[in-house]
Amino acid sequence: MRSDLFTDDFKTSPYWQDRAPDIQLPASELPNEVDVLVVGGGYTGLNAALQTAREGLGTLVLDAERPGWGCSMRNGGQISTSLKPSFARLVSRYGKETATKLCREGQASLDYMHHLSRVEGMDIGLREVGRFHGAHKPHLYERLARECALGHPVWQTDAHMVPRADMASELGTDQYCGGIVYPHHCSIDVSKYHPHLMDKTLQAGALIRGHCPVLTIERQKSGFKVQTGDGEVVAGKVILATNGYSGPLSHWHQRRIIPIGSYVIATEEISKEVVDRLFPTDRILSDTRKLVYYYRLSPDRKRLLFGGRVSLGETDPLNSALKLHRDMVSLFPELATVRISHAWMGFVGYTFDTLAHCGEDKGLYYAMGYCGAGVGMASYLGMRIGQKASGIEKSASAFDRISFPTRPLYSGTPWFLAPSILVYRLRDRFGV
Repeated sequence: MRSDLFTDDFKTSPYWQDRAPDIQLPASELPNEVDVLVVGGGYTGLNAALQTAREGLGTLVLDAERPGWGCSMRNGGQISTSLKPSFARLVSRYGKETATKLCREGQASLDYMHHLSRVEGMDIGLREVGRFHGAHKPHLYERLARECALGHPVWQTDAHMVPRADMASELGTDQYCGGIVYPHHCSIDVSKYHPHLMDKTLQAGALIRGHCPVLTIERQKSGFKVQTGDGEVVAGKVILATNGYSGPLSHWHQRRIIPIGSYVIATEEISKEVVDRLFPTDRILSDTRKLVYYYRLSPDRKRLLFGGRVSLGETDPLNSALKLHRDMVSLFPELATVRISHAWMGFVGYTFDTLAHCGEDKGLYYAMGYCGAGVGMASYLGMRIGQKASGIEKSASAFDRISFPTRPLYSGTPWFLAPSILVYRLRDRFGV
């Protein structure tokens, strides 16, 4: 352990928590019966509850921790069109019509964040800063350039290439062979979004309760009997909004979600002169590695938030912090003496087809599996599943119409994670 890399006030909690406003939850008794019980008080659950409460349904949101404790306060605040598979791959799986619908919903997830900011009036710090996606190998730059020239069949990306000779306009590093800019991708202030979403949901009439784990969900002839840490609740409908924290509550969903740790550090404040030279824009940042780095400046442009997957298995944030710092310095040697003020992790909900999923089974609704792009998609699919539970959904989501795969022998523990990461590291080394 290199203690010289940590500030005196170093914390193993998300940087965003220090800045977040404290939304006090009203004290209330656990109701005996509700129309809709939402399991999980993050982006998915609150956006769903906002819809059901506005439709006049008695809505209760329960979280095993403080609402937002999971990835809704542990992410990097980056928003894109949220789909990992290429359009060509989607076409090969599902055909052109379904592929197009999936991509349109990816765009809709980004548009929904603008809706929350502009129409709902939520102060979430939304900014259309664009994304710079760096090529870590020359042939990967050429691949990006070909894709950029062809354009996207569905999205109006307005993307443009940045050759290596012009890298100083985007980043102060010589570790990329150029890259591509997607100007419509956005950032948010994570410390603002969840608290303001929770406040909006409370105003709509939903009850929200933290530190009240849901232990079992039992079907009845009509609705569900839900056993919680504070007693029993009868619910007409249940919405599972647990994503990477799903666990054994529903074994069917547990077999389809792969919890993978994502690790993040925040640096101490960096001098303005260094920040302006290394990061002349406020873009969100990523690269072509399979084991991707994602990073950005804090909203006040004083710190770097740097995240990625750095271990074969799950590890302590103190251990991951050292590795993330090493990787950060490999990109930006000038930051070698900059210390770490925060280090944390959260469980991303991955799926075997690298797509999000939502649906319903006789009153049990779900939305999950955002594969590391959950800020926009969790919010959007939470809204969609809330509308479906309210009975006001005009047409089913495309993510509701595709199969939700699992694999033989998988029961929720990703035993295959370490060998998969080793393979990805080899592929990243050669740019395969």
